[in-house]
Amino acid sequence: MKKQDRMQSPVIIWLRFVIRMTLFAVALLWPAGSLYWWEAWVMVALWAVFGLVLTFYLMKHDPELLAERMRLVPIHKDQKAWDKVIMFLFFIAGIALYIIPGFDVVRYAWSESLPLWMKLIAIAIHFPCFIMLGWVMRENTYLAQVVKIDSERGHKVVTTGPYAWVRHPMYSVVIVLLFAVPIALGSRYALFLSLFLTLLLIVRTYLEDRTLHDELEGYTEYAKQTSYRLIPGIW
Repeated sequence: MKKQDRMQSPVIIWLRFVIRMTLFAVALLWPAGSLYWWEAWVMVALWAVFGLVLTFYLMKHDPELLAERMRLVPIHKDQKAWDKVIMFLFFIAGIALYIIPGFDVVRYAWSESLPLWMKLIAIAIHFPCFIMLGWVMRENTYLAQVVKIDSERGHKVVTTGPYAWVRHPMYSVVIVLLFAVPIALGSRYALFLSLFLTLLLIVRTYLEDRTLHDELEGYTEYAKQTSYRLIPGIW
């Protein structure tokens, strides 16, 4: 069995899903030192349901994209060197984003938990973000975790759906979620990591955009039509 076929095996896919969700739950609850933290359980439930729905959809409609998105570590042999650095920093800071809230608001109470109304709004924001993420993945089958031109799969410019508004809609949604998660958990200190991760994504957007201009046929023409990278009317 080829490596790509193994990656698309239902057993491997569901095993990776279970590992991801288990690690996510542990990253939230272990630092808290308690299972009695409803905000963390809401986050685990939200992301588990979203992951289940998305996995079922991609298994049926786009197994190659699913295999790309299910990589546990965002490192690839064809990846740009600068992207390896950015994704290493993003990976480490991303783990910290999940770990710090438990220490902050439960175990040590470093800061006062954010108000309930802010948590509820942040939880609610997840739903339109999930819908948008699903839409992005439906439109763009080349949505790898790493910056690369997927010549093996005939990589081409995607201009439909949210890509008609901005050139990197997934990053736009991810930035919103980077703030929604710690707010939903009530953590003030984790928001500093949200800012750092957002800056990393902005830098990555700029460098990825430049790579696509240089290496992906038709991207320059697309960029002239869709002039904004992340936020319509701003940048």
